[in-house]
Amino acid sequence: MDDDENAPLRDDVAVALRELAWTIHRKAPDRAGVGPIPTTEIALLKQIIDTPGLTVGELAQSLGLRQPNVSAALRALVQRGFALRQQAAHDRRSAHIVATDAGIAEHQAVSAAWAAPVHHAISTLDASDFAALAHARGALETILRTLRSGDQQSPLPAMDAAGLRSK
Repeated sequence: MDDDENAPLRDDVAVALRELAWTIHRKAPDRAGVGPIPTTEIALLKQIIDTPGLTVGELAQSLGLRQPNVSAALRALVQRGFALRQQAAHDRRSAHIVATDAGIAEHQAVSAAWAAPVHHAISTLDASDFAALAHARGALETILRTLRSGDQQSPLPAMDAAGLRSK
């Protein structure tokens, strides 16, 4: 199929994924005893856990945020006991950021709370819709990798009318 013929379907899928991502994002969970954690802090905590030992500047760059915003969010995470600044041995002016055990536990709890409504929504799908979603997992992972790499200009694999990668 000609790529131009797929453009409307590709646009529809992109909008559906954006709406899904935004809806999930808006449902940031409140944590009992901790209160609502701003999504910037949640994203920062996840990045710290995924890439321990980065500096504030490196964290800001990896998240696409301004350094002062990351510094403010980091101060809040440190105050909550979720992250630590470890002074670099070679340069006392530089600090590497790591998560604490409490930060890892909080991230796991937030992730579970955020996933709960998604699990519920998936459980409402009929068998054919669930099978279609499961079948699309590879394509969704490819989109995620592309977006995370920052290489959004790379073309996605060619898709047929059913949204399957053509070989």
